[in-house]
Amino acid sequence: MEWEIVIGLEIHVQLSTQSKLFSGASTRFGAEPNTQACAVDLAMPGTLPVPNEEAFRYAVMFGLAMNAEIGKRSVFERKNYFYPDLPKGYQTTQLEQPIVGAGEVEIHLEDGSSKKVRLHHAHLEEDAGKSLHEDFHGMSGIDLNRAGTPLIEIVSEPDMRSAAEAVAYLKKIHSIVTYLGISDGDMSQGSLRCDANVSVRLKGEEKLGTRTELKNINSFRFVERAIKVEAERQIDILEDGGTITQETRLYDADKNETRSMRSKEVANDYRYFPCPDLLPVALTDEYVEQLRSILPELPDAKAARFQTEYQLSAYDADQLTQERASADYFETVSKSCGESKLAANWINGELAALLNRRELTISQSPVSADQLAGLIARIKDNTISSKIAKQVFEAIADGEGSADEVIEKRGLKQVSDSGAIEQMVDEVIAGSDAQVENYRKADESKRPKMMGYFVGQIMKASKGQANPQMINKILKQKLDALL
Repeated sequence: MEWEIVIGLEIHVQLSTQSKLFSGASTRFGAEPNTQACAVDLAMPGTLPVPNEEAFRYAVMFGLAMNAEIGKRSVFERKNYFYPDLPKGYQTTQLEQPIVGAGEVEIHLEDGSSKKVRLHHAHLEEDAGKSLHEDFHGMSGIDLNRAGTPLIEIVSEPDMRSAAEAVAYLKKIHSIVTYLGISDGDMSQGSLRCDANVSVRLKGEEKLGTRTELKNINSFRFVERAIKVEAERQIDILEDGGTITQETRLYDADKNETRSMRSKEVANDYRYFPCPDLLPVALTDEYVEQLRSILPELPDAKAARFQTEYQLSAYDADQLTQERASADYFETVSKSCGESKLAANWINGELAALLNRRELTISQSPVSADQLAGLIARIKDNTISSKIAKQVFEAIADGEGSADEVIEKRGLKQVSDSGAIEQMVDEVIAGSDAQVENYRKADESKRPKMMGYFVGQIMKASKGQANPQMINKILKQKLDALL
């Protein structure tokens, strides 16, 4: 049997406002537990919520970036449930009339293909507090600092058909919110969290299968792994004649498995009703258009510009524009050294590998954009070869200074003196009688490959510092003279 996976994502994005959605309490991350929850956040008697206009601005900007409908009239409801980290006993959210309606976004996959993923809606809501289990020896602690922090919950249609597509969509949303500056998108701090709705059905079927919800997955890698393992679990059950239970499940990264958390609630379970303390919020056309006019250049537009302005491939442009910091880094390097393609190759290659090894973001890169530009400039003017450049790059990353300082200190300057290279070529030819004879007897088509032996010996003699282009030119002249 051939199965098809059907995936929809609910992404919670914490907005980078200075204060909470309905109070003036700070949203600063890292404060001592329970020092940033005020009486309004706790719904103490006599307090009333006041909407944060900045949160509405950010939500509208997101909707515009997604080519979505903007809810000119949005209404807050109370979603009622009881949990220790929800001090009010309800969450103030939007259900019937969210601030952002239907939209769509294009995702790009590793095989070069793209597809559209539809947005069902995005709504504003307040975050809950946080339950802490690690340090309390059989008990749980409650930190209410996060309670009341503004979120947008972004709900996709079930348009994704693989874990890879789901990750590409999540990365695209992450890219958009960070480009807009409405969230830092830091998944390790809970600024962006993802719930995945996963079901399977036989290929060709129209009816959706019973779905499970995987809660609060906090990294791109874990989203991919969680979806794969949950889909396999469902397929195994169905192929054994069982049925899928609609429920909420947790992903255990250590065991690479999902486990049941609770039965899946539906809207009726939450007894939604309009919040009596908050009036509907009305937005004017002028307000929306003013926000449209200040939107920054977004990832797709930037990628298209990179292809035309810098003559980059679609793949390179897409890789460089996934994060705003990467795009800014590239533009600084490219404009400084004047070598766009080399800049893209180094950023997507050596720099990406370095950051991956050291588990750093590009904003934390030990090689600054100016330092990388200086290194590429030395490749461009033949001061060093591409091979030696990798040694210089690692030295820069280890804090040894600029490219020029490393080259000078380590004596890595490329030998481009034709007389010195000619002498090394003569010495290698003189000591390689057998190889020279084989070269003379070989078919012309095989000779370029046979030159590799001589080039290797010359590079060895020069400790890797001879100019490879000059070696090849002089060596070919010398060998062809012996034919």
